[in-house]
Amino acid sequence: MTCALHPGIRVSEIFGPTIQGEGVLIGLPTVFVRTGGCDYRCSWCDSLHAVDRRFRHDWEMMSPDAVWQKVIALSGGQPVMVSLSGGNPAIQPLGHLIDRGHSEGYRFALETQGSVSKQWFADLDVLVLSPKPPSSEMTTDWAAFDACLEAAQDKPQMALKLVVFDDDDYAYAKDAAARYPQLPVYLQPGNHTPPRPGNEDAFIDMAGVMSRMEWLVEKVTRDRWFEARVLPQLHVLLWGNKRGV
Repeated sequence: MTCALHPGIRVSEIFGPTIQGEGVLIGLPTVFVRTGGCDYRCSWCDSLHAVDRRFRHDWEMMSPDAVWQKVIALSGGQPVMVSLSGGNPAIQPLGHLIDRGHSEGYRFALETQGSVSKQWFADLDVLVLSPKPPSSEMTTDWAAFDACLEAAQDKPQMALKLVVFDDDDYAYAKDAAARYPQLPVYLQPGNHTPPRPGNEDAFIDMAGVMSRMEWLVEKVTRDRWFEARVLPQLHVLLWGNKRGV
């Protein structure tokens, strides 16, 4: 049962400690709280089990305290980075969970596409904004994105992370970076063979992923876009499409 003061959080899975596989915190030991539900449906989504409502029977409505007890159990009570992911974690009420964790020395990172803003963004330690490029078949609402930046109040460490599949995505990434020059930029080659939910042994075209990585590095260096950092999905290189790692 959840308290009216602290509404429940829709959770897809909680796992770790493992390493953060991408972006500004790549390689950092982390416990993941993956929420269920998303206001987007990207064409290449690699976490449909946390997005598509067909899988909502696998999600659990948990109180912030229940989520926190799971994080404590996984981390052995030793403060670690907690990554709030999804789906879109911004649609869940995570403020109390963040406050509870901070009181015990934990830090919190959240990644969102920037479509929904919450006042508790200012309480995060790290906020990664990842607007979705044309290949996602989604449309970016830049006014909503700006509202996320305003809600954060420059308090967390912030970064812009962009997935790139092709030349159109690359042009979108450059435009987004020019729009927000104050944000460090991380570029990530896309995984064009994402798993279907429940299929941890799904084929992954690793050669294709690495070829796109090489292409992206060549694009960035040829354009002398020296402010951008190009990083792989480290968990994909290590474990392919396996979940919970």
